[in-house]
Amino acid sequence: MGIFDKGVQKTKRSFFEKLSRAVVGKSRVDDDLLDAIEEALVASDMGVDTTLKIIDNLEERVHKDKYVSLDELAEMLREEISGLLDISDDGADTVSPFDFTKKPYVIMVVGVNGVGKTTTIGKLAGMLKAQGRKVVLGAADTFRAAAVDQLSIWAERTGVDIVKQAMGSDPASVAYDTVRSAVAKGADVVLVDTAGRLHNRIDLMNELTKIRNVMRKVIPDAPHEVLLVLDASTGQNAFQQAKEFARATDITALAVTKLDGTAKGGVVIGIVDQFRVPVKFIGIGEGVDDLKVFDKKEFVDSLFSKEDFNK
Repeated sequence: MGIFDKGVQKTKRSFFEKLSRAVVGKSRVDDDLLDAIEEALVASDMGVDTTLKIIDNLEERVHKDKYVSLDELAEMLREEISGLLDISDDGADTVSPFDFTKKPYVIMVVGVNGVGKTTTIGKLAGMLKAQGRKVVLGAADTFRAAAVDQLSIWAERTGVDIVKQAMGSDPASVAYDTVRSAVAKGADVVLVDTAGRLHNRIDLMNELTKIRNVMRKVIPDAPHEVLLVLDASTGQNAFQQAKEFARATDITALAVTKLDGTAKGGVVIGIVDQFRVPVKFIGIGEGVDDLKVFDKKEFVDSLFSKEDFNK
């Protein structure tokens, strides 16, 4: 079983069970079948807007060429979904996650508590360290002692440096010290953790802006990436979180965690379509190596693997 097969297994099973029931005994696409496809897409938490876009396109296509087999319908769906995920200028399947021409490459990581934000940072640090890169972590989520402790454990486990201050310290001060330390040490990448609070968006916006501004005193174009971490299993809540963080700061990339534990994997497609932000990483397990660089083609191929259509 491939990397992405493991990640989308539950989503695929749920989706194809609904689809298979819908196509039994049918020789052509009709309104009932399109309704069933729509229901299956919505159930995978693709989102209503993205689902309707797919259904409208399918209606247009089958109007000209009546559906004969499940294979043909699957190929149409595959093409539609692949098209929605294709937001890069060059049409590449894998979005390059880092730009090592910028040194240090500064990534500010945002996301609500509980989505796996700190764990994602730790796994990213491990991935980069394994590539021979020098990494510095910044524990700027100073509102939760657990966040600082957890990041410290990851720093120790992966063998990378960490900059931290006492709980309750100014997050911007930690971010400033982190970037300054990274420059002094000749680091390749900086990963800055931030507080995962959404209860007051004005506070969040002000804090993230302040963190950006102080980092720019050291590196004028920092951060080079603002990575939003979302939990796939939260479905529509992930959409809401993406909307809130997009209002608070310029999100440039997504990391989607816990994809393997949910039937709501369609949220990946919906969020990319609605926010036009690429997914760069997906989490498909608890292990340190279970954070993977997102490959659009592999993701779609796993979701629509041939054997599923011939059952």
